[in-house]
Amino acid sequence: MWGSRMALRRLQKIAVAPLSVKEGITSKIQREMSTLQRVYVTRQIPPEGLRILKESGQVQFELWDSDDVPVSRAELLKKVKGVDGLLCVLTEKIDAELLDAAGPNLKVLSTMSVGFDHLSLDELKKRGIRVGYTPEVLTDAVAELTVALLLATSRRLIEATHEAKTGGWGTWRTLWLCGHELANSTVGILGLGRIGVAIAERLAPFKVKKFIYTDVAPRPELARAINAEYVSFDELAKQSDFLAVCCALTPETKEICNKELFSKMKNTSIFINTSRGGVVNQEDLYEALSTGQIAGAGLDVTVPEPLPTNHPLFTLKNCVILPHIASASYTTRNAMSALAANNLLLGLRGEPMIKELKL
Repeated sequence: MWGSRMALRRLQKIAVAPLSVKEGITSKIQREMSTLQRVYVTRQIPPEGLRILKESGQVQFELWDSDDVPVSRAELLKKVKGVDGLLCVLTEKIDAELLDAAGPNLKVLSTMSVGFDHLSLDELKKRGIRVGYTPEVLTDAVAELTVALLLATSRRLIEATHEAKTGGWGTWRTLWLCGHELANSTVGILGLGRIGVAIAERLAPFKVKKFIYTDVAPRPELARAINAEYVSFDELAKQSDFLAVCCALTPETKEICNKELFSKMKNTSIFINTSRGGVVNQEDLYEALSTGQIAGAGLDVTVPEPLPTNHPLFTLKNCVILPHIASASYTTRNAMSALAANNLLLGLRGEPMIKELKL
């Protein structure tokens, strides 16, 4: 497993060696430039990735030069025409329409994300397009944010800050703003992978009594690292004082966290999701929170994103919602962009990518 700082240093060293341009006149350089592979980058990615692309001498790339406003669909369909490679982020839907617009030259897609539910994998496979992605480098950042969100939700920190700012802080009261602590608790993990293990490692010093998990099958090697017990989905719901969702979004996990799950949880339970918004039925979650079926929820991901400000979940004091920032540390985002750039360049050279999806 790569820590994000170690990963960034390693990726800076791995960075694909620049293609040599022998000494020659300007016209020769211009001819060589005209033969460089064309790449479109759909967002102003962090500087390490851009540096690697610029210094590679391998590609000429065009960039949607904004980090605040995503490229429009119409603009994207126009810009991908004839490109050899595409570097995208999770806000871009890569489907048959886009791949048809790109045409037969497109051989490599590199997404600056660990998730790939924005990609039509069947369409990419059918066209023989290789796909790079950026797992592992964001494990530490996501685990840290998950713990922070869990504590903010369970100890009611957002509510407390609001009360302090708006005059609600009066005389000391015996049960005012009381929350739920981790000591002697059972923490459940839905989907035990690298991130789930990293979350458990960070929670263990809080004197958690037991870690349990469920997945499509037992993961004994990962479970041993955190002394976690494999349980059924129902038992995960029933036993967990804190339930952290870490699974990928697939057809099987879509809205797997619904009224059936929430109805089996304790009314003191805290529900945390930093995976994908689509794994949760938000109407069912609102019902569970508003009726006291569960104690609280912390969400870093929603459907849609951004979540409209008039969404019912925003009206609940026991629901903490963040704007999808789990991987948002400078080190991690630079490591992600560096890995995405390296994957793209290696793929265009016909070499093995550092991290490639097997289609």
